[in-house]
Amino acid sequence: MGLSMGDDPTPRLEAVLRGMRRVAVAVSGGVDSLTLAAVARGVLGDAARMYHAVSPAVPPEATARTRALAAAQGWMLDVFDAGEFGDPAYRRNPVDRCFFCKTHLYAAIAARATAPIVSGTNLDDLGEYRPGLGAARDHGVRHPFVEAGIDKNGVRAIAARLDLGEIAALPAAPCLSSRIETGIAIEPPVLAAVHRVETLLTAELRPRTVRCRVRGNGVVVELDAATLAGLGDERRAGLGAQLAPLLHEAGLPHPVSFAAYRSGSAFLRRLVPGRA
Repeated sequence: MGLSMGDDPTPRLEAVLRGMRRVAVAVSGGVDSLTLAAVARGVLGDAARMYHAVSPAVPPEATARTRALAAAQGWMLDVFDAGEFGDPAYRRNPVDRCFFCKTHLYAAIAARATAPIVSGTNLDDLGEYRPGLGAARDHGVRHPFVEAGIDKNGVRAIAARLDLGEIAALPAAPCLSSRIETGIAIEPPVLAAVHRVETLLTAELRPRTVRCRVRGNGVVVELDAATLAGLGDERRAGLGAQLAPLLHEAGLPHPVSFAAYRSGSAFLRRLVPGRA
């Protein structure tokens, strides 16, 4: 049931939240969780508390965005380290890495909160391989957007109606660990380098999408088709020379290549029994 023409999904979401009476909202700093937190605050007041985890995999701008909206709306916000980087199972970067990340996240929230945990998962997320949903089930996490029949377009429509500004148009921004090819260990200095590369290219090119992928055979910068088409050989070489020192500092001596953006292209899926 997603958003249809003229349909305002906000009342459906509000009804779900009102029925819960109190919630602990897991806030990543993206459009889904920020929108859910804003609606929960409006419906439940201080009975809605927000929880944001920081780590080397979380871009600093996501934390800044979360803190800014919390201050503007008077949220009860708890910022903490969930501790996934102390887990070798997470750091090995298996195909179900997100299961371990979300397990740490929800366990950390459960230790701090007395209310049911809710996430910003929406209907569109259910059609993808998301091992983190298994961790959500293990911790009894509820997904109000799903329960209200709201997809990504519906989330953005709610954010726009709430006048959340640029948040309504935020592009998808998975964690920095998603840039590391499955099976390559997750290392904080590499994630920091990935973020610096993407920040530099965003300032230089203003692309619609940019991902710095770390692969077994090198570093690949993926760009949206229009931005990539506008880069000639000389411009690519110049950018590669700018990026090389940022990568070398993190122990990545490989040359940089450029390619068209493909969602999840660093993810090499292999079936894992017992995970969903």
